[in-house]
Amino acid sequence: MAAAVNSMPDGLCRILSLDGGGAKGFYTLGILKELEGMLGAPLCGHFNLIFGTSTGAIIAALLALGKDVKTIHGLYREHVPTIMRKRSATKRSAALASLAKIVFKNSTFVDLQTGIGIVATNWVEEKPMIFKASIAQAHGRHGTFVPFFGCTIADAVRASCSAYPLFKRPVIRTSKGNHVELVDGGYCANNPTLYAIADALIALKQPPENIRVVSLGVGNYPTPKPKFLKRLKRRIDRVFLDVELLQKTLDINTASMEQLRAILYKDMIKTVRINDTFEKPEMATDFLESDLKKLDILYQRGSESFAKREDELKAILS
Repeated sequence: MAAAVNSMPDGLCRILSLDGGGAKGFYTLGILKELEGMLGAPLCGHFNLIFGTSTGAIIAALLALGKDVKTIHGLYREHVPTIMRKRSATKRSAALASLAKIVFKNSTFVDLQTGIGIVATNWVEEKPMIFKASIAQAHGRHGTFVPFFGCTIADAVRASCSAYPLFKRPVIRTSKGNHVELVDGGYCANNPTLYAIADALIALKQPPENIRVVSLGVGNYPTPKPKFLKRLKRRIDRVFLDVELLQKTLDINTASMEQLRAILYKDMIKTVRINDTFEKPEMATDFLESDLKKLDILYQRGSESFAKREDELKAILS
């Protein structure tokens, strides 16, 4: 039986949306640690839906399983720099797959404690593939709904994090026997807020005035100066795509999704968006950052960004 979407006593539908951004997810964790402290309990008990893309998918899945932010931060400090230091897509993908098994073990959809959405991209069909556990979130075809398309949480998260060409494209087998080639969810929604709102409005039939959204980015930073390892490139269809190009693609996607949300729902759905910009040269970083000292600084910046919006967060979550 699929996990149900939490029902809040006050009748509100609260959404937590987490952007993609590779190692920059440390910034998101800095915000979440403070948010958890403000609410005084695991975040899975405060949000009806937790949506995540890429690094946001890892965090979303762990939060939905009931993990506290301190535990997730510890996992990031232990494993993320190691993965990002790998010098090829094959090695990074292998390290990511290994991490998924370590972190999620044998966890299945029945272990989830709230509604979830893990955003990946179907490479062949060029459309989103969103992994969900609850039939309540299905947009039609309820009779054939299967949680996570019959896949494991680990496989769904790994697919969402596979930022091609820096990672290999994983192939998963669904409950229908289909083999689907997937890439990073950031190609369709690096900021998954609109997908979460669509579930709340259409699938869960929540009126806009009942919806509260906390949307967290990974921060905006200067581009690192070219270095040998940071200029790592892969050849695809005779065109070189590098870290900077992929980063730019995801940043544009993130901004466009946020602009659409603001236009469509600005006066309808109460939302707090946190995604500060840091312009000092020493803050230069990208999603392959492996310097733990710098990643710890991103975590601290997330905490500071929370402080700026704390009153707004209290207002919409109380």
